[in-house]
Amino acid sequence: MPNRTYFKRFLIWRAKHISNKQFVYLLSILVGFTSGVGAVILKNLTHYIQHLLEGNLVKYYHNAFYFVFPIIGFALVYLIMKYIIRNKVSHGIPSTLYAIAKRKGIIKRYQMFGSFLTAPITVGFGGSVGLEGPTVATGAAISSNISKLFHVNQQTKTLLIGCAAAGALSSIFKAPVAAIIFAIEVFSLDLTIASMLPLLLASLSAILTSYFFFGSDVLLPFDIQGEFSISDVPFYIILGVFAGLISMYFSEIYERIQKYFDRLKSAWHRILVGGVAIGILIYFIPPLYGEGFDVINNLIAGNPEKALANNFFNLDLANIWIVIGLLAGLVFFKIIASAITFGAGGVGGIFAPTLFMGSMMGNCIAKIINNCGLGFSVSESNFTLVGMAGLLSGVLHAPLTAIFLIAELTGGYDLFIPLMLTATISFSLTKHFYPHSVYTMELGRKGDLITHDKDHAVLTLMDINSVIETNFISISPEMTLGDIVHNAVVKSNRNIFPVIDDKTKMLVGIILLDDIRPIMFDQTLYDEVLAKEIMQNPPAIIDMEKDKMTTIMKKFQDSNAWNLPVVKQNEYIGFISKSKLLTAYRRKLINITN
Repeated sequence: MPNRTYFKRFLIWRAKHISNKQFVYLLSILVGFTSGVGAVILKNLTHYIQHLLEGNLVKYYHNAFYFVFPIIGFALVYLIMKYIIRNKVSHGIPSTLYAIAKRKGIIKRYQMFGSFLTAPITVGFGGSVGLEGPTVATGAAISSNISKLFHVNQQTKTLLIGCAAAGALSSIFKAPVAAIIFAIEVFSLDLTIASMLPLLLASLSAILTSYFFFGSDVLLPFDIQGEFSISDVPFYIILGVFAGLISMYFSEIYERIQKYFDRLKSAWHRILVGGVAIGILIYFIPPLYGEGFDVINNLIAGNPEKALANNFFNLDLANIWIVIGLLAGLVFFKIIASAITFGAGGVGGIFAPTLFMGSMMGNCIAKIINNCGLGFSVSESNFTLVGMAGLLSGVLHAPLTAIFLIAELTGGYDLFIPLMLTATISFSLTKHFYPHSVYTMELGRKGDLITHDKDHAVLTLMDINSVIETNFISISPEMTLGDIVHNAVVKSNRNIFPVIDDKTKMLVGIILLDDIRPIMFDQTLYDEVLAKEIMQNPPAIIDMEKDKMTTIMKKFQDSNAWNLPVVKQNEYIGFISKSKLLTAYRRKLINITN
């Protein structure tokens, strides 16, 4: 109780002495710091587990441990969720986007520590996923609960979740500008002066935290080798096309494997199938183990032999075409391994697998160009970097994030033109065939996705329950005209009456006041005319469980109706009026653009 009293005093003091704008700035710094600390903890825990297992057991004993690690990891994650967290830890960014769209930015408390307990085990035990998504989810959950603690409104809560995302990426990659753009692109934040400064502060706070713990060490250290030449443009166009095609392959394989695992109802069945599949993959293809940043760094440094040294068949890496084949195999199998990891119940992100596949693809294409015998020569290191941007752009539908991330990692803008060219082609090609990214695929299909389309965003954020009206007098099909006049028309201030079946409670029709006005004063018809004889079908029906606000608005537009009935599991619930819907729309629009 004393703690609550002190906290209330602090809130009162804050309201008197610190403006809302200044307080948001302070909260953004706090959120950036917590995201940075979260990234440090997740990274260190994962690397410790991975070193303990892969660095000791596999290196000094036998590769057969690759078979058992994933099953053990998935089983531990499942047991932690069931008995410690007692909730399912959702995949990072999609679950955060859903919280923004449908839960008013409220993220449950267990998500603050859920990823800490599950993501390092997933990746450390061989799960072929990344840590960026869990880091963003952790930061977002912390920021959501901080927002709840200090009673900030929904707009500020959403902004602080974006700050958490920016802080997480800034801390991991030491790329603060790309992190801000990521938050804007993926979370559909409005780029305004009001939002820019909190994002900057969060990104800065997180990167300073990262420097404090890790010094100047970076995740992907490299220098640009070879300058961009205008003669290389056709090759970067080819790279962009391949990036788009592989991005579509990524999305298709990911979705298919997720659907397969969704059909497996038993959690232990999923663990067994997924664990065995991942065990086989990493036994034969060890570079698929974990995030794979060591493999990427070896490629960038021009050491593909070191990256591929542990190939199962001990193939001769002096033969460049064998190296090319192995790189192509890594591109092909990485998304399969990542999707299986998610399907089996692992917790992680797709950011790292995307970078991994992009680097393999870029390096592979560069090697083909340099060794096809036509006398062409391109920088394999540069193609490795630009390939990462191409795949990020296509898979995540975030071209600006991809461009600025690689530009910041290289410490300059020497590759800006090829980055823009490749990212644009890849994004355009993928967007044409796959309207939604892997992050937003499921939410987009359900209509729960917030986008930069302001009209769509407002409708998505609206709650159908807030616009349903129930003050309509219902009548039964067998009710006479006299009963309708005396028990409905006289007692109601509405001009529409739902006709409800007494047994099933189903809506069978509607009666408008205009339908009975010509006969309602003819008392000779009061006992002769029944409701079922004068009722009509509604111009459209709103299904409360299936129809989203965008669909509801379209039904009003197409039907020209002023009131439409709402049903749930075929039972009548009430009506939505166009006037109330538009009033609620206007209030929400003012609210989110304030």
